[in-house]
Amino acid sequence: MRFLIDECLHESLAGVAHDAGYAAQHVNHLGLSGQQDRVLALRIITDEYTFVTNNRADFIQLLGKTAIHPGLIIVVPNVVPALQRMLFGAALRYWAGRNLVNTVIEVRLAGEDVRCVEYELPTRGGRHL
Repeated sequence: MRFLIDECLHESLAGVAHDAGYAAQHVNHLGLSGQQDRVLALRIITDEYTFVTNNRADFIQLLGKTAIHPGLIIVVPNVVPALQRMLFGAALRYWAGRNLVNTVIEVRLAGEDVRCVEYELPTRGGRHL
């Protein structure tokens, strides 16, 4: 499993993945900062990265158009880096090494609790969140 961290999230999230035993890159380290979302989506599919972002609307739309994608983790709130790391770590624990193909995990704060919501994308005739 390899993660690609979007530029809207802090570079330190790659370290969270590394500490949990996973390969991870930040778009800044791959020279992809400033690229259009569709360019990133193509790279995600081609290189089989599970993408980590808080740009929910664009990547739900882009990856929802593909027959298969390697997974998407969405850090829902726009929060400071320390909370981003905590939420991403919670998503990794929730996921626990399962196959994320065509799966989205949204991780968010619910008061003082962390909530992970999982659903399939693209959906099979249903609606997602």
